[in-house]
Amino acid sequence: MRIKFIGVLLLGTALFLGSCSTPKNISYFQDVQNGTIVTTEQQLDIKLKPEDKLTIMVSSSEPALAQQFNLVQVQNRLGSTTSTTKSTSSINSNGQMMSYEVNREGNINFPVLGTIHVAGLNRYQVAELITDKIKEGGMIKDPIVIVDFSNTGISILGEVSSPGRYEFNKSNLTIVDAIAMAGDLKMNGDRTEILVMRMDGNGVQQGYRINLLDMQQLANSPVYYLQQDDIIYVQPNAKAKRETTPNGNTPYTPSFWMSLTSFAITLVTLVLTFAK
Repeated sequence: MRIKFIGVLLLGTALFLGSCSTPKNISYFQDVQNGTIVTTEQQLDIKLKPEDKLTIMVSSSEPALAQQFNLVQVQNRLGSTTSTTKSTSSINSNGQMMSYEVNREGNINFPVLGTIHVAGLNRYQVAELITDKIKEGGMIKDPIVIVDFSNTGISILGEVSSPGRYEFNKSNLTIVDAIAMAGDLKMNGDRTEILVMRMDGNGVQQGYRINLLDMQQLANSPVYYLQQDDIIYVQPNAKAKRETTPNGNTPYTPSFWMSLTSFAITLVTLVLTFAK
């Protein structure tokens, strides 16, 4: 009678522990409470580097003067493309704005103004630089310069809903924005060891690890604000890794502990029986 009672107690304990255990590495930002103030490092804008591409449009109250700065790609009858300058009012209907690629020296070749060094600047600084040069040359008294990115993107790989390369046209993009763009992490994604690979200006790639469970640590990371061509990899968690081996997750299931408990009861019963 006592053996049966002990057996039922052990079996109930195993089932209770198996059913009540709750994973603690799923919810994001676990350190944030009501009223918590999270501070981030200085906002990091996208800085231009070689091979980046820009679209630049100059407008003014005098369109005839502004059109000389707007390089537009127009398709001719033979199907080839040529570059020309167009009035800003006719760009949408007759052509597409040409992209300016930053060369190895960090320069672009801009109509009328010639070579302009833009590497290390954000798009607002480029717009301000071109505006100042136009004014200094006395070409237009009220130029309005708009600069947009043409090929700014990041790659998101691993345990996310929609892995791939994502283009964006923002001056700053956070790691949280990027994860949202990819449809969030899958349940099997490791939230504590996300890898971000970043290429510096010298062609050296550096890796950073971030933890989505700790918002303050995440905000202080140098990769909280992403740069163009960053690579984000979400590795599988321990459960997903164990699934790649036969019976890898078996010891973590209630059925395993039920079987183990049943075996233990049988073993104890046999020992006591032979001991009589």
